[in-house]
Amino acid sequence: MTLIEQVTSEVDEVMGLIDEQQLDQAEKILQKDQRIFVLGAGRSGLMAKGFAMRLMHIGYTVYVIGETITPSIQAGDVLLSVSGSGKTASILELTEKAHENGVKVVAVTSHADSPLGKLGDATIVVPGATKAGDGVKSIQLLSTLFDQSVHITLDILCLKLSRRDNVSNAAAAATHSNME
Repeated sequence: MTLIEQVTSEVDEVMGLIDEQQLDQAEKILQKDQRIFVLGAGRSGLMAKGFAMRLMHIGYTVYVIGETITPSIQAGDVLLSVSGSGKTASILELTEKAHENGVKVVAVTSHADSPLGKLGDATIVVPGATKAGDGVKSIQLLSTLFDQSVHITLDILCLKLSRRDNVSNAAAAATHSNME
């Protein structure tokens, strides 16, 4: 088996374990009339930023926590937090504080029973290997399998949102940067 076949097999295995009903629960929380914030550290943060960009393309008001132009999060907002272990201190602390202040939380983690997973008003479990070596086993480095699978999972969530909100590909393309 080639490396490409091994990697795609791993991603297929993880994606086969994701419960689409968890995406449906998250879809119910994410509404266009709310501000959406995303949070993640390292590569998980990059996956969260990719999700934020796609939300912007389909007409959502979205912010990345930690960016200089991000306003303060408030009750009634939604926070999507990503952490493979569900224990990353910086992510957990901000998510706990937001939740205590009336913010709805969508947690994305490899462990439903992790501190982050338990905080979620909706929790999406992506059981790809993390830095700790848990989840679906992988030949890839560190949390690569988790990150890849989160990217695909959140793109599927965006597809669900775009279909629910009747946002066409042409409408999304109209908000896409012309700088490429």
